[in-house]
Amino acid sequence: MTEVRVADAERAREDAFAVRQTVFVEEQGVDEELEYDAHDETATHFVAYDGDEPVGAARLREYEDGVGKVERVAVLESHREDGVGRAVMDAVEVRAREEGLESLKLHSQTRAAGFYRSLGYERHGEEFEEAGIPHVKMRKLLGESE
Repeated sequence: MTEVRVADAERAREDAFAVRQTVFVEEQGVDEELEYDAHDETATHFVAYDGDEPVGAARLREYEDGVGKVERVAVLESHREDGVGRAVMDAVEVRAREEGLESLKLHSQTRAAGFYRSLGYERHGEEFEEAGIPHVKMRKLLGESE
């Protein structure tokens, strides 16, 4: 069973970074200098565990008043299709509501857009490249609860 936690301790944050390192840097070839940035210092980080093993991660930051931006959503290849991504996004949305955010935006890799669409996100605009990977902008209005 997957447990998602806010990474408010250094060890949990390191676990989230380890998942991102594996998925984005090693698997997808994203430059480390692009993967890790100043937002890592102030964002809320999430890490998903299968037992003691970190298997998923994401971060949330307030982008502008009332709007959160979901970033760095990653799930280890061995745990994709197991509901880990959905569990991470559920935790992100719960936290966003707690923080009083009214909507969330994200840049989805084009190949993952269907996943986000299944969670209620809508595509906005044309495809663009980010870190050498095709992406689309997506948004979701947050209700009181889903």
